[in-house]
Amino acid sequence: MAELTWLLKNPMSASGTMATSTSNQSWREKVAIFRSQRSTQSRLLDGSLIMLVGSALVSILNFAYNVAVARLLGPAEFGHAALAITLLMLVSAITLSFQLVCAKLVARNDAVETKAAVYQTLLRRSWRIGLALGALLAIAAAPIARYLNLPSPWMIIVLAVGFAFYVPVGARRGGMQGMCSFRRLAGSYITEALLKFIAAVLLVEFGVGALGAIIAISLSVICAYFLPVPAELNTHTSLQLPASAGEAVQAIVFFVGQVIISNCDIVLVKHFFSAEIAGLYATRALVGRLVYFASWMVVSAMFPISAGAKPGERSKSILAVPIALVVTISGGFVALFTAFPHLVLRSVFGASFAGSGMDGILPLCAAMAGVYSLSVVLITYEMSRRIANTAWVQMAAALAIVAGIFLFHSTLTQVVLVQLVIMTALLAVVALALLARHARLHSVLQEAA
Repeated sequence: MAELTWLLKNPMSASGTMATSTSNQSWREKVAIFRSQRSTQSRLLDGSLIMLVGSALVSILNFAYNVAVARLLGPAEFGHAALAITLLMLVSAITLSFQLVCAKLVARNDAVETKAAVYQTLLRRSWRIGLALGALLAIAAAPIARYLNLPSPWMIIVLAVGFAFYVPVGARRGGMQGMCSFRRLAGSYITEALLKFIAAVLLVEFGVGALGAIIAISLSVICAYFLPVPAELNTHTSLQLPASAGEAVQAIVFFVGQVIISNCDIVLVKHFFSAEIAGLYATRALVGRLVYFASWMVVSAMFPISAGAKPGERSKSILAVPIALVVTISGGFVALFTAFPHLVLRSVFGASFAGSGMDGILPLCAAMAGVYSLSVVLITYEMSRRIANTAWVQMAAALAIVAGIFLFHSTLTQVVLVQLVIMTALLAVVALALLARHARLHSVLQEAA
């Protein structure tokens, strides 16, 4: 509502929103506005390109990790490793919450000391939560391993060590993102993926098995934590700036919903189906996740720029550029997986992972991820501008997916179709909510004029 309040107090200040305001502007003001808009578009495109290139490298490395581990371990053992990655992604709800809140508050403040205070306060809190989470997971390792049909609780204990570091990694990446240090941010993701791949290949080759692939995950997270952040964030400051409770809750709700949507299917398939079928499904789901991961890199570039924009600043390009990029990325993946599903799976994972009557779900996974990615663009845009209720809509969709898979899981196709239908409904609701808000804002501006 801050944007609406500002516009009500300054109804003629929002550039480009009313013809009467435009007609009264001098040519110098018009040139300044045009240059400001071009600057925003340029920063957004530059940041998006950096993150897209980074996401391409990370995707290649993650694929290399999954392919190497799958070929070396086989479907059943690979199912254990894929489950470990999924559990890490579930915990990423907290990690990404710290990243989002830190990025938003760092971008919003202008003074270097204030930016440093926000970052340092959130980093300390992330360590407390990370250590508590790791300890809790280690204590519950045995029952978790039994429920998920894992051969050893040590797989969970090793992950618990990585979890303790993974939450603070989110705060550090949020500092990079808030400072628009996209090269550092992309480098953090690339380094984590590269180390995970190298360590996994070495450990599995030395006979450690699926546990070696899980050890590699935790090692890569620990190393990613020690990558340097922008020097300004380490500025000594005595300020103590608690984060907004509303924004923290908003971020947690958003990312809890996100990780449930992105990972609950792999966990539930592992529970309902045999280890071999779960491993085969994991390869299809992971290929589909490529679409979402590439789209998330575009969102990462959009978020700090949108959060740092002034209330009256024109923001159409901030939303239009990411939508265009996500549609292009999603359409390309869906077309590729529709035309050559068997070739993709056979070339990437090997003959043992192709066929089995399951190739047809690959384009469905990609389509579901593409539809969801568009929803994420709209939701995070709203979050960058204000406290967004659409995060709660996403949470409802996440719970609906869990309930839907519990009810309909006789085949893997049913599992994917449940997700696709619910994600399409989510996109429709989020888009209508955004359009309704802009219509209300336009109406208020006309009345104020």
